[in-house]
Amino acid sequence: AEAAAAAAAAADAAKMGAMLEGVSAPFGFWDPAGLSKLGTPATQAWFRAAELKHSRVAMAACVGWIVNEAGVTFDGNIATGVPFASLGKGVAAWNAVPDAGKLQIILAAGAIEFASEAVQPHYMKGGRTGQTAAPFGLKLWDPLSYNANMDAATIATKRQMELNNGRLAMIGSMSFVAASFIPDSVPALPAGW
Repeated sequence: AEAAAAAAAAADAAKMGAMLEGVSAPFGFWDPAGLSKLGTPATQAWFRAAELKHSRVAMAACVGWIVNEAGVTFDGNIATGVPFASLGKGVAAWNAVPDAGKLQIILAAGAIEFASEAVQPHYMKGGRTGQTAAPFGLKLWDPLSYNANMDAATIATKRQMELNNGRLAMIGSMSFVAASFIPDSVPALPAGW
């Protein structure tokens, strides 16, 4: 009975691995929490869209954190009398942003989220995730039409790379946050990150 259950679980994993974009070597289909068994294909599309959105945010966060730690800041002021250079580094930089600036950042993120959810067909109804239109005919996905002349296999490979890089960036961004609150909690990072 246990062997039959294990075989059925392996068959389910193989089936989900074939269906879901993002399954990659060396792990193959990896779902230790059993989330792939929840809900419908629409639920799985929602999970994938959430992973992609969080991946993109995490990649931007990692780049921003590294650039900030390197001492690179924007010229000028973030608010009247508050220069970007005065914000500091890491989590302290967010705390130093004036409340109106935090509100603007949150509203901009909300506008992007709203735009991504308004795309038709919706990703939970057969549309593709991550293809968000922006104002003035711009595209947040591939704004320079870099992928326009790529074949489907190359685009699939690039999307896989984006997911894998985003997964690593989620770990990396949380490592930066952990290191800023707990000194030496991330041995690979220099002190003070």
